[in-house]
Amino acid sequence: MNISRIWNSCSTRRVPLTFFKTKLLPPSCLLQRHYTTVMGIETSCDDTGVAIVDDQGRLLGDALQSQSSIHKPLGWGIHPVTAAQLHERNIHAVVQSALHKSNLKIEDIHTIATTVGPGLAFSLNVGLDYSKKLLQQHNKRFIAVHHMAAHALTVRMLNPIEFPYLVLLVSGGHCILAVVNGPCEFYRLGSTLDDAPGEVFDKVARTLELHTHPEVGDIAGGRAIEIVAKLGDEKAFKLPHIMAGVRNCNFSFAGFKSAVNAHLKRVSFASLSDWDQQKMTIAANMAASFQYYLTWHIAKRVRRALVFCKTFNPKCRTLVISGGVACNNYIRNELDKCATAFGFQLACPPPYLCTDNGIMIAWAGVEHLKSNTATILNPQSVIYQPKWPLGVDLSDRVAKSNIKV
Repeated sequence: MNISRIWNSCSTRRVPLTFFKTKLLPPSCLLQRHYTTVMGIETSCDDTGVAIVDDQGRLLGDALQSQSSIHKPLGWGIHPVTAAQLHERNIHAVVQSALHKSNLKIEDIHTIATTVGPGLAFSLNVGLDYSKKLLQQHNKRFIAVHHMAAHALTVRMLNPIEFPYLVLLVSGGHCILAVVNGPCEFYRLGSTLDDAPGEVFDKVARTLELHTHPEVGDIAGGRAIEIVAKLGDEKAFKLPHIMAGVRNCNFSFAGFKSAVNAHLKRVSFASLSDWDQQKMTIAANMAASFQYYLTWHIAKRVRRALVFCKTFNPKCRTLVISGGVACNNYIRNELDKCATAFGFQLACPPPYLCTDNGIMIAWAGVEHLKSNTATILNPQSVIYQPKWPLGVDLSDRVAKSNIKV
């Protein structure tokens, strides 16, 4: 792993570089000390990720096979059957690559941790089925990992953050606010009632035809919007302040799609065939406006959660954001302002660890082992769980608190 690349891409550089250096000792040193090693296998969506981490949080080797270049020509979005077929084609090679980079053999692995949910059913099945075969052949211990819990825990691999903390998980499939008390102890304050923010980013990017844009046509939808928005006026289009008067921590993003469509129809955006100055300006202004209003919606729920945390658990003084959408620097910066205003510190994994990867799954396995919360299961009895709620639902309690922000 390129340390400088991760360090330079991290928006909150509050941990000294020496801390990162201690996490990446050569594998030969690790073997001499007989550290426990965990292999993480991730196939919940469209990325095949495998990594090996030791019980000190040091990354020994990882490999990731992305499918984005295959799904993108078909339109932004993931095609479940295609994703599963590609996982089946790639997973063995990705596992072997991670082992090769770590200079380890499968016999050197102590525990295998695998994502079993939530996610796309066919994709989850590929990772779990492959893990079962490895476990049966090599008699390893097994930990079933919750994908979103892994996202929530990843930040602790690189930052000395203590429990409890508030986490915002924002991705293409989820938007969750939760208090994290431990590797297996989550209290869900709110979640999306419809679409996920990453999904809406991609759909708005498609509506804005950014896949044909001369400068961002080869970039993923959410990132394309962030880039184009820098050239736009975020007040150019007035979008709704969704759920502004609802005093809970739940989210709703579906209304942004219809609002964007209505504005673009009014200015006849679809009839503009070439990327001339007019089309460039409209696209930039809409991207900026959409990003502003969506971030406003997220930030309002986060502020309410910060207030709730002060009474629910006064020891909670850190806000963590993770998931693919957490790579968006505009959203990070606005949430940093929220955290500071309420006396919290913001902590984010580097973008490399915000998106799906095997590292976070391996680290989640380490967290469970170190805290003695690991459920070592008979793998043949494990089934994948496409729908798997995270932790205990406290959303009604938040609503009853009637917190005005």
